Amino acid sequence: MKRIRSPWARPEWMETVAEAQRRAKKRLPPSVYSALIAGSERGTSYDDNQSAFGELGFAPRVADHAATRDLATTVLGQQLSMPVIISPTGVQAVHPDGEVAVARAAAARGVPMGLSSFASKPIEDVTAVHGQTLFQVYWLGSRADMVARLDRARAAGAVGVILTLDWSFSYGRDWGSPAIPERMNLAAMVKFAPEGLRRPAWLLDFARSGRIPDLTTPNIVPPGAPQTPTFFGAYGMWQQTPPPTWEDIAWLRRQWDGPFVLKGISRVDDAQRAVDAGFSAISVSNHGGNNLDGTPAAIRMLPAIAEAVGDEIEVLLDGGIRRGSDVVKAVALGARAVMIGRAYLWGLAAGGQAGVENVLDVLRMGMDSTLLGLGKASVHDLSPADVVVPDGFTRTLGVDPARTLTAVAMP
Repeated sequence: MKRIRSPWARPEWMETVAEAQRRAKKRLPPSVYSALIAGSERGTSYDDNQSAFGELGFAPRVADHAATRDLATTVLGQQLSMPVIISPTGVQAVHPDGEVAVARAAAARGVPMGLSSFASKPIEDVTAVHGQTLFQVYWLGSRADMVARLDRARAAGAVGVILTLDWSFSYGRDWGSPAIPERMNLAAMVKFAPEGLRRPAWLLDFARSGRIPDLTTPNIVPPGAPQTPTFFGAYGMWQQTPPPTWEDIAWLRRQWDGPFVLKGISRVDDAQRAVDAGFSAISVSNHGGNNLDGTPAAIRMLPAIAEAVGDEIEVLLDGGIRRGSDVVKAVALGARAVMIGRAYLWGLAAGGQAGVENVLDVLRMGMDSTLLGLGKASVHDLSPADVVVPDGFTRTLGVDPARTLTAVAMP
């Protein structure tokens, strides 16, 4: 008989994303950990992103189960081993290998990697280790600046672009905002030394790498630029850039002749405008609750948006994913795939590349177990009938009456 070795037998194994978060909290300096929590104001949207999944149930079957389950799918023309995409985040100070470690883990587990414009590693370093890299941009700077970033991404081998629009000027958090320095210079190192000394494992990681936490954003400027803006410098540039119109957004989409995702959709009418602008996919998202507080959880907004445009554009979900069963719920309710952010950051903080791989394995195992319980052989067999949705759970925002009347009038 073949012996099956349980992953739980390994002491370093993290059996849930919650355990990865606990270990990350123990390992990271408080300011760095607090930056990953983020959120805004009361944290209503941040909390709802996760708690909403707990309100959804399943309709399991007890017989005629498939012996094996197929989790593979395609998104933006890319083959995925499971319906999960690494969402772009800046990972300054979390781990010395940063986005490169995340990219290696994503490549090893067969999922695409979203790389933020605010990332701490150059796109060329990331695409060198993962051929399924999606470059994320903000509406930031002049049109010439934005085209230059797209040209750089194209030259580096990015397979697609993500435009993030679900971000606003959210300054206050009831639990307090993290104290993050502009640059990690001598004065900052002296000031934050007590935090670092309280987290010797984190400090040792950087000491072994021979590097200090990099708080710059190398993807904002051309390669070899004499000066690289800091995270807050790039944030200031974004604040000073007038917000885009739909005409601007459509223009930017035309500058890239490949897959292009519009991230931050919460309304049906905005989803329809994204279709009209020629986007390949949209991501239903409230920026992980780090945006306009009071925006409903992404999973609450997903069904109406998927029903409205799911036949015309690929629909992704970003927000609150912590379990494989969460992924299954999102796919059943209309998402082609989900994007994960904090979940893999906890893994990166807890164990570097291996920690990210651990988190992806946890999600895969959870998906497989959930499909088994539902009696499904493939993620493509999922439907809303597999999920118990309580009355009043969903939120339908921005329904365009003109479009609705036109659809009703059509034969």
